[in-house]
Amino acid sequence: MSPVEILFPLIFIVISGFLSAKIGFIAINQLDGLRTFIFNLCIPVLLFSSMVQADLESLTTGPLLLSFYLPVALTYVGLYLFLFKAQYRSKADSAALALSGTYSNTVLVGLPIILMALGEQAAAMVFMIITFHSAMLFFMTFLLAARHKNKVDIVKPLLLNPIVISISSGLILNVAGLKLPSLILESFSWLAKPAIPGALFILGASLVQYGVRGKLHGAIWLSAVKLMLLPGLVYLFATYLGLSTQQVQVVTLMSASPLGINAYLVARQLDSQQATLAATVVLSTVLSMVSLTGWLYFLV
Repeated sequence: MSPVEILFPLIFIVISGFLSAKIGFIAINQLDGLRTFIFNLCIPVLLFSSMVQADLESLTTGPLLLSFYLPVALTYVGLYLFLFKAQYRSKADSAALALSGTYSNTVLVGLPIILMALGEQAAAMVFMIITFHSAMLFFMTFLLAARHKNKVDIVKPLLLNPIVISISSGLILNVAGLKLPSLILESFSWLAKPAIPGALFILGASLVQYGVRGKLHGAIWLSAVKLMLLPGLVYLFATYLGLSTQQVQVVTLMSASPLGINAYLVARQLDSQQATLAATVVLSTVLSMVSLTGWLYFLV
């Protein structure tokens, strides 16, 4: 499949969600129930059932995890130090902006693209990697922002995240060799079917809430870091560590995904740089349609 054939259905659903919210076909406040259904039920079921059935023997998890997380952590720390030391930003501002250059919208954008381009076995690598994605970056952000004295208040919601729970529990069952009845797996597959199209539709509808006015300059350079610099570093690390072709493709495409909306929610919790992160969510999502096409041509 060509990059256009891979991306067009995804873009079509995102645009459908955007237009539905823009013209008032679906009200913004109605999205809350849909978000709960998709993100707290359908996606966790998809991740759990996929992890239970994944062929773990084909995944070399050590180098795979290192090739993704090390460049992400180095980029985050580099951005934070540059903003804090060179631009004299506050700790909270530096942490929030560093998050916007490194946090990937893997579930809504990266996963559908990898499924379309590389197949279900490649998706199993995604599930293995994203278990600690949000936990690591959000913990670093809250820690470096120095707004929370009690670190338990940071760790607890991260460990109770539905994505972390679903992947971890599926992994435990898989490693233990416990097989679920085929009737249960078939039921899970039906419940998981709305996960990807529903998430893409919500992504499009959510973009109506955010804008780029007044924060375009910051959004441009942060989008460039997120869409080009970070995946470039991940590709170099993955190649250097000798990962297989498919593993290099997976980690690079994951890191090339646009900024996730959850990063904006973290900025709201910190009361710092909300407008810039909202603008970066919108701009990086729009620009990713071009940059991901380029990465697909290069990798696949």
